[in-house]
Amino acid sequence: MKITYEWRGEVDDAALNALHADGFGHPVDRTEWRERLLRHSLGWVCAREDGALVGFVNVAWDGGAHAFVLDTVVSSRHRSRGTGAALVRAAADGARTAGCAWLHVDFEPHLRPFYLDACGFEETPAGLLAL
Repeated sequence: MKITYEWRGEVDDAALNALHADGFGHPVDRTEWRERLLRHSLGWVCAREDGALVGFVNVAWDGGAHAFVLDTVVSSRHRSRGTGAALVRAAADGARTAGCAWLHVDFEPHLRPFYLDACGFEETPAGLLAL
């Protein structure tokens, strides 16, 4: 089946909560994603196969040149097929079209091959402060 990718695609809270639970291995939440995305995001990308949500990435921003990849998730059935990299490419295209010059990402060490090799991010020094 063919997967389609849509910038600022329609978001169903229940479907996105189920995808997050599957992708991140936690119980299904009741996050109000649509409201959160509309309030805080530059955009997001939904990946669908036969209408079912199989991947998602959120793109937050500073209102100017910098955009940030958050919450990249692909269903367990669709991993290792290039779905995640395609999501990030679509997110980069959306941010570029919106006038952003930089796309940032934070990731855990085990995701290094995905973000640096598959998605083309360059390694940079960064800082993190736990709040």
